[in-house]
Amino acid sequence: MTSKTSARHLRIGVDIGGTFTDVTVMDVDDGSISFGKSLSTPDDLVRGIFDAIAVTAYSPSDADFIIHGSTVAINAILERKGAKTALVTTEGFRDVYEIGRVNRPDSFNLHFRKHVALVPRHLRFEVSERVLYDGSVEKPLLDDAGRAVASAVKDEHVDAVAVLFMHSYANVTHEARMVEILREALPGAYITASHHVSREQREYERTSTTAANAYVGPSVSSYLARLEAKLEDDGFKGSLLIMQSSGGLCDVATAREQCIQMLESGPAAGVVASKTICDVLGIGDLICFDMGGTTAKACVLQNGVAELSSDYFIGGYNEGLAIRIPVLDIKEVGTGGGSIATVDEAGGLHVGPQSAGASPGPACYGNGGEQPTVTDAHLILGNLAADRFLGGRMGLDATAAEHAIRTHVAEPLELDLATAAEGITAIATASMANAVRAVTTERGLDPRDFALVAYGGAGPLHAVDVARELAIDTVIIPPAPGTFSAFGMLTADLRREYARTYRVRLTAEGLGETEPIFAEIEAEATAWLRSAGIPSADTTLERSLDIRYVGQNYAVTIRLPFNSTQEEVKRTFDAVHEQRYSHSAPEEPAEIIATRISIIGALSRPQLEELASGTGSPSPNAVIGRRTVRFAASGDAEAVIFNRHELLAGDVFAGPAVVQEDGSATVVPADVLVCVLSTGHLQLTVNP
Repeated sequence: MTSKTSARHLRIGVDIGGTFTDVTVMDVDDGSISFGKSLSTPDDLVRGIFDAIAVTAYSPSDADFIIHGSTVAINAILERKGAKTALVTTEGFRDVYEIGRVNRPDSFNLHFRKHVALVPRHLRFEVSERVLYDGSVEKPLLDDAGRAVASAVKDEHVDAVAVLFMHSYANVTHEARMVEILREALPGAYITASHHVSREQREYERTSTTAANAYVGPSVSSYLARLEAKLEDDGFKGSLLIMQSSGGLCDVATAREQCIQMLESGPAAGVVASKTICDVLGIGDLICFDMGGTTAKACVLQNGVAELSSDYFIGGYNEGLAIRIPVLDIKEVGTGGGSIATVDEAGGLHVGPQSAGASPGPACYGNGGEQPTVTDAHLILGNLAADRFLGGRMGLDATAAEHAIRTHVAEPLELDLATAAEGITAIATASMANAVRAVTTERGLDPRDFALVAYGGAGPLHAVDVARELAIDTVIIPPAPGTFSAFGMLTADLRREYARTYRVRLTAEGLGETEPIFAEIEAEATAWLRSAGIPSADTTLERSLDIRYVGQNYAVTIRLPFNSTQEEVKRTFDAVHEQRYSHSAPEEPAEIIATRISIIGALSRPQLEELASGTGSPSPNAVIGRRTVRFAASGDAEAVIFNRHELLAGDVFAGPAVVQEDGSATVVPADVLVCVLSTGHLQLTVNP
């Protein structure tokens, strides 16, 4: 592996997806950016990281920071390949985890299934102890009782243990002692307690979160250890930082303790990168649309800020496992470039959620895949060039794509090849438009008020069709959209979220009572940032409150500017409640449920180089050629194929066209106008 610079002058962002591993490298000396992309290696994800870095011709030994997001945690849960885990809880509460909320979101669904617990009942153990909601001890934890349970757990030969005691958010002493006892009895096991990951009320959500953290703990810890060892062998002497679902970075030690925070690290990085578009282009309201090889994600930025949610359901709300961590409000659907198209017995065409992944991948990859995918359909429609995929480093097999679609879709439905391929992409577009609706119209927002930024390898292929489905008139395609999430890791800051359950009426006196709580959390947060050992340019503390009307069950989170009055907080809460639920009750009393702190340590950010100015029309050097492309709205047309790397600032052109680059392609129908901005972004104006 060669090196372009002297040692430790790089910052490298690495995002592992289900199909591709993406890398962005920033040269700290001159601010230049390089991008790399290679197929993920499911059998050894660490090898895939080094393969992707090698594409850039840089070496980890040159870097002072490597920032990483991974699918290890989420995949372990989705595929049920985590550790054999035990749960230790308060006597009488072993079934809280399985009972859950007893809600049935779809009352008339005869095929409804409850969530399936990660820890079976025979591995849930009870301890005689009890802490009350105010933190007072009703029944002490005796060491002999704890050791007896630890011995029973040891006999089950588990790899991980989760500890959850009632109301431990108010008093952690019993949990902390039980962890000590378990570590004495099971020195090689991964032990985690609820106060390590969540200090909030709601026993089911805390139990589910703690169990999930233990379930993925051994695999995530082992993965991070292998990565650190391989980086050290390669000469890396800098700091390894981990991307979290909240959109912030943490040190490896924190990531090992709170593995569950890595669930949505890749998608979160894309949202963080989108924030730079708000800053650079002056766009306040933006819909983030990320379509990779396995899934598509959507999130909203309002006034340049993405909303944090404290609840997340792995596998979806209806049947998923509840996880209570701060996570960017991202909606995900199982539709990506590798999503497999199938025809059911009734002749219905479906796309996803099954994916061909990186191995064998779509049929056109030539690695043995035989099922038709969205990528195969785009190749048939002319949106992709067989000889220019990944900048020509990877050829596509058009014959294999044709055979897969003809055999599994066209012939069963008695369609011609192009119509079958068009049907596959149309269904994928509809699914992704629904994901966008889930974070806009279902939140009381009108998508027409937003611009759409499309990224991920497959995002620009569908961007215009998704925008048209939602009546959005402005689409932004960032530079190197295929590695945009990896770029986002270079724009992220050190960040950690803290929360404490504290219930008090929203009055001037009640608001004042939160001050000592905030002061305690802020001291803990500041100590963590200092212990991370990462120099940052600036430190910011952000306060939030969970508030609900008295008598309600669930709360909403609002930001709390310093020195806010009770009247200001109540007005803000009423407004947020009105937007979220289309009603509010300003005359009704409210109560505070939890206090939250976000600590942010700002890091320097990469600056994209401005493009040279053009003449207003693309130069002949930017035109690769022409080919027939089938567009969703207008059918077959001869499209101009542009090389994005040759486009200059101020270039303006209309479709039909396809803009090709190393990791993606942007489809431009005839009625869409493209303007190349000086920042390198493509701005597409879409007619409704």
